[in-house]
Amino acid sequence: MKVIFFYILILNLIFCDPFDGYTLITKGGTGQDNQNRQTHLIDNNHNIINSWNHDYVVASIAYLTPDSLLYVPSKVPGQGQAGGDISSGGRFKIMNWGGDIIWEYDLSEDICIPHHDIAVLSNGNILAICSETKSQEEASNLGIVDIDGPMVLDMIVEIEPIGFNEANIVWKWHFWDRLIQDVNPFASNYANISENPQLMDINCPTHELGVGGSVGYWNHCNSISYNETYRQIVISSRHMGEFYVIDHSTTIEEAASHSGGVYNRGGDFLYRWGNPQNYNRGSFQILDAQHRVNWIPQGYPGAGNFILFNNFHGGASGSSSAVIEIESIMDENGYYPINETDPYGPISFYWIYQNSDLFSSFQSGAFRLPNGNTLITSTAQGDVFEVNQFGDIEWEYTGDFSTATAIKYPLDYFNSLILGDVNEDLQIDILDVVLLVNMVLGVAESNLYSDLNEDDFIDILDVVQLVNLIIS
Repeated sequence: MKVIFFYILILNLIFCDPFDGYTLITKGGTGQDNQNRQTHLIDNNHNIINSWNHDYVVASIAYLTPDSLLYVPSKVPGQGQAGGDISSGGRFKIMNWGGDIIWEYDLSEDICIPHHDIAVLSNGNILAICSETKSQEEASNLGIVDIDGPMVLDMIVEIEPIGFNEANIVWKWHFWDRLIQDVNPFASNYANISENPQLMDINCPTHELGVGGSVGYWNHCNSISYNETYRQIVISSRHMGEFYVIDHSTTIEEAASHSGGVYNRGGDFLYRWGNPQNYNRGSFQILDAQHRVNWIPQGYPGAGNFILFNNFHGGASGSSSAVIEIESIMDENGYYPINETDPYGPISFYWIYQNSDLFSSFQSGAFRLPNGNTLITSTAQGDVFEVNQFGDIEWEYTGDFSTATAIKYPLDYFNSLILGDVNEDLQIDILDVVLLVNMVLGVAESNLYSDLNEDDFIDILDVVQLVNLIIS
């Protein structure tokens, strides 16, 4: 018993502390709080390290890069919405640490309508979820049944920022290129559904709409994440109760086909998980209206696995959510094995966090942290909290705000220390004010982090800005 107690004690000492990092919270990106258009970076003591104000409603959340640039997907006034979705965007911008917009670009509706999430690549390019509209005739020609209106379905574009307000579209991927059906043998995409798990049944029933009728917003993809090592993208479809992995190494032409790229699959699914009923290989469904699927990074506990927020865990009739981790079946070469009859594995989740109070019918998310804790956002409840592997809450941030999801970055994530951390202790507090005052008085040597207003002078204006930053 003493050995068991000692082992439990050691585990708690190792795993049961909040992760020391900076949490990024974007407010007003859920459609519930459109007047509060800010992004805050806070420490574990809830001190605001930095803030960015947004002139337009954020479509979902913003992301920070290691060089302290903030990437923001925003709405465009007067632009249409993807199937009427409140998370439609259209404007992309990059802001520096001081809040200046250094790049801004509106994606034309003629190309697609961006919505929900983005992923920022290491080269600075942006992967964006978008929607496109196909006519009733086009959808009927591909074998959809009982349609009585246009079909809105999703695609992905890669945007290369150019200059101050220009961009190139350097890559595209379309769900439209993945569609098959087993109803109309005369259509070009007629195929056996269960024999083609790498493709999508155009008559697949959805979470919201069932089969046929006014198809409307078909996929409702709500998150996108990138695996740099294997050059793979994972996207989550709320309406299908699934997430999909695709190859990003393809050209635009290969992405529209069934061959090419590192995995020679073209734009076909490399993997899918959550609802094998969609490809006639099982009767069980685990995911329902899920959000924020992402890979657990290398070096973190659970590295390579998927983690997400399952909004309707146990089905839409219930009122319970859960965070689940799915063990990856990917081999060392980036392939996901599957036989000719069974669904993609695993058959269940690897880890789960669930309690009777956790429920959000929309948005929300989860991210694994380097110490093994998991950062969870329950959007409907306005709650951001961190749990250890045993489900104990180690840190929490609640308030009168609404955020799609929060992200927590390690203190060493950034390429350099942040403005305001004058004494370089990775915290911004009164000690930084004291040192900055001494710098202004000339009794201490200034450094790169003391010029808060970036005017090339260290003076009382920097002190005022630092004090305001601490008390805000």
